[in-house]
Amino acid sequence: MGSSYKYKYCMCFTRKFRSPDAQPPPDVRAAHLSFASDAAAHGLRRFVSQHQGESPADVDRILAMLSGGHGHGLARRLVTRSPAPSIPTLDDFFAFLFSPDLNPPIAHQVHQDMSAPFSHYFVFTGHNSYLTGNQLNSDSSDIPIIKALQRGVRVIELDMWPNSSKNNVDILHGGTLTAPVEMIRCLKSIKEYAFCASNYPLVITLEDHLTPDLQAKVAMMLTETFGDLLFVPSSDPMKEFPSPEALMKRIIISTKPPQEYKEFLKAEDNQNGCGNIADLPDQGSLRRIDSNADESDGKDELDEQDEEDSDEDDPKFQQDTACEYRKLITIQAGKPKGHLRDALKVDPDKVRRLSLSETQLAKATTSHGAQVVRFTQKNILRVYPKGTRVNSSNYDPMNAWSHGAQMVAFNMQGHDKALRLMQGFFRANGGCGYVKKPGFLLTMGPNGEVFDPKASLPVKKTLKVATMPKQVKVYMGDGWRMDFSKTHFDAFSPPDFYTRVGIAGVKADSVMKKTRVIEDQWVPVWDEEFTFPLTVPEMALLRVEVQEYDMSEKHDFGGQTVLPVWELKQGIRAVPLHDRKGVRYKSVRLLMRFDFV
Repeated sequence: MGSSYKYKYCMCFTRKFRSPDAQPPPDVRAAHLSFASDAAAHGLRRFVSQHQGESPADVDRILAMLSGGHGHGLARRLVTRSPAPSIPTLDDFFAFLFSPDLNPPIAHQVHQDMSAPFSHYFVFTGHNSYLTGNQLNSDSSDIPIIKALQRGVRVIELDMWPNSSKNNVDILHGGTLTAPVEMIRCLKSIKEYAFCASNYPLVITLEDHLTPDLQAKVAMMLTETFGDLLFVPSSDPMKEFPSPEALMKRIIISTKPPQEYKEFLKAEDNQNGCGNIADLPDQGSLRRIDSNADESDGKDELDEQDEEDSDEDDPKFQQDTACEYRKLITIQAGKPKGHLRDALKVDPDKVRRLSLSETQLAKATTSHGAQVVRFTQKNILRVYPKGTRVNSSNYDPMNAWSHGAQMVAFNMQGHDKALRLMQGFFRANGGCGYVKKPGFLLTMGPNGEVFDPKASLPVKKTLKVATMPKQVKVYMGDGWRMDFSKTHFDAFSPPDFYTRVGIAGVKADSVMKKTRVIEDQWVPVWDEEFTFPLTVPEMALLRVEVQEYDMSEKHDFGGQTVLPVWELKQGIRAVPLHDRKGVRYKSVRLLMRFDFV
């Protein structure tokens, strides 16, 4: 049957287009034939097990979902338990395959070992989580924090500053025109939404610009707001981080121990005229003075020499610090002393967090790549956007991930390609916000050798991706014509869709390819196959993006998704697409097949 669409052009003429209903592609017909003659439930079980590669437990779960009526009628016909089950129709079978809820491309359950130390996991990490927009003059608010938590982010960053009366704590981006929000408001929202998307631990990284009395006030705020949710470490410092499993439904604090405030005061004094004038920034320019920059001296290379006395040698300062505040810090951040190679030294008696800007990381991985990987096997490396990203854009996370950096901090309000890669990466492991690092990043050879992402490696695995007809059946309520107006893409005709398919990963694996353009169709059928040889499949992301071809203007966006290759289920799968911000469309999806060779 199909649907017909009328479009007006030249004011008085009408063009009529017929869009056929989605027809099952040859592979679906062949699969249906392979089991349709069998007893219905038994045949479907065999298909889901053999063709789709589902485990016995997942086969049982899928058939239970179907027989429970989740398939809106088609399910019960597929798995009917009557004495003489009828053969499921091709339409029923096709509807099952084309349902992202019944036949998704990746698992929705946590399935990795979560009992290893915290440093063995990549963690979904936000940067300046309170900002509503750009880094210079947008408002600070608890709303972006709530949105991040709803999306599964597990590390929230708050920059703490004294308020104008110096008697309370505000959250804002220091040294900029961003409007503040009260810290207590942020903490209350964090408590309410901390575990709405994941029960695994939530980390709050505090960038600390407070006096000792306000640090003590923060300690009280944290303990009173979070109560038993707040994890308080039993030893200071820790020799090894606890596991995400051991910290389930707990909130943990990461910041510098408070004695480090001495350095901040010295830096302030220098800015006020006590230091070398050549070292001062241009007073007319806006500059990052959050403790990201403080922690790394704000320079792209760390000092060769650090002649400052140890904080431990200053008993007067120790007495003035907020002891209660220090007790709450689980992941201690440390200012690197001296050269970068010293900052990356592994201490056998304690673990810590080191922060580097994306620029510093690029230099560190070029000159000390193996040291970075060794450091991240036990300690935590946090990477943050360079200060010039005032529009809240992001950087390519692959260099940081492939060197083991756990906290790759992103501006969640910067809706760009890099953020889509981040969202796709953390769809892995049931979307819980924690992804176990591949074994090669956690092991050392007999002479201390570690993984080198820049080394030339053999192909480990080949991913074959066949895009099958991207089809919509009206009765399923799926597709662009359900989610968009008929003139959204083109005022005078149905859309001309094509799909870009590719890999984001280590340099040797990264590539993008595209299908041909299908003109004037709401239900485009490509039936094209792509092959991707992968040297590091454990770090590869499948990028899928649909565009609407436009001869005269920039091509229109038709949906995207990013999926972790190591999580892809084999066989014919329904792949839901998302908008630019990563929000899943109600109906739009592709039918694809994944094969590993």
